[in-house]
Amino acid sequence: MDLEVESKNIDMAPRWKTEIETRMADLHERYTDLIHGRVTLTKNLHHKKLDNVAEALILVTLPGRHTMTARKEDKTFEEAIRAAFDAVAIELRKHREKRGRTEVRTAPIPSLRGVICKLFPIEGYGFILKEGGGEVYFHKHALQGLTFGELDNGTDVAFNMEEGEKGPQATTVHPAAFPG
Repeated sequence: MDLEVESKNIDMAPRWKTEIETRMADLHERYTDLIHGRVTLTKNLHHKKLDNVAEALILVTLPGRHTMTARKEDKTFEEAIRAAFDAVAIELRKHREKRGRTEVRTAPIPSLRGVICKLFPIEGYGFILKEGGGEVYFHKHALQGLTFGELDNGTDVAFNMEEGEKGPQATTVHPAAFPG
């Protein structure tokens, strides 16, 4: 991992640089895909409340252009460095947890079968006569793997269904792979 350490309005003390390098190494051990890190220490000469406020800014870059930052101010640089590293560690943990929860959605496998029984091409909808009886409404946007123009009365289809406002409605309609 590439690490840049800089200071503004103050000379970098060796103990601060050592602290930064140690904490960044610990962070990189837990998050091995860190690409780049930059730490800037700034002595704020014009702070309104306190004189000589110490500020630590940490920026780390992950693959996919993800960047985490933390900026903390404190009375000493040691305290600011610790607080900023703790904050960026929390951000990295949250990022990992969020990425870990990402669900990959796949189209459900059609469970019902039927045949097209009514088509209304101008309006873009039709009805399926499902196996076992009963008609199910479908809209052209529910078609997957076939177009509305390819449909005829009697076309075998597989579909998923849910209850709509006016009765059963197909959520997806696929070409059927009837055996035989």
